[in-house]
Amino acid sequence: MKISIGNDHAGTDYKFAIVKLLESKNIKVTNYGTDSSDSVDYPDFVHPVAKDVVNNNADFGILICGSANGVAMTANKYQGIRAGLCWNKEIVELTRQHNNANVLCIPARYTAIPQVLQMVETFLNTKFEGGRHQKRVDKIPATSC
Repeated sequence: MKISIGNDHAGTDYKFAIVKLLESKNIKVTNYGTDSSDSVDYPDFVHPVAKDVVNNNADFGILICGSANGVAMTANKYQGIRAGLCWNKEIVELTRQHNNANVLCIPARYTAIPQVLQMVETFLNTKFEGGRHQKRVDKIPATSC
């Protein structure tokens, strides 16, 4: 499995903890995030993650910023990305089961690292249910305006 991860300055410590978890499971991680707490612009770290997922260079993406709103909005501009903003493992489970999310967006300022590690585990271990949810997922991409 391959995961691309991106973060801004609010998510650096979270990213390090997540990468450690993923690597302990022999998951290949591509790090596009900042390794510093110096202020940066989150879209710069979202675009390469979204492109990796769209181009099948990663199975999933993980994005972290203060509220996760900015990273989710940016990632969801890409056709084929289904980025879910999640703040607990129950929401993570539903976004995978019902929405087939392929990018997990984490709000660092509203979660704790142990909680986030459980969320990542849930994201990776939860399967899309398909069935009645598939027709809804099929309706997500924008058509012409």
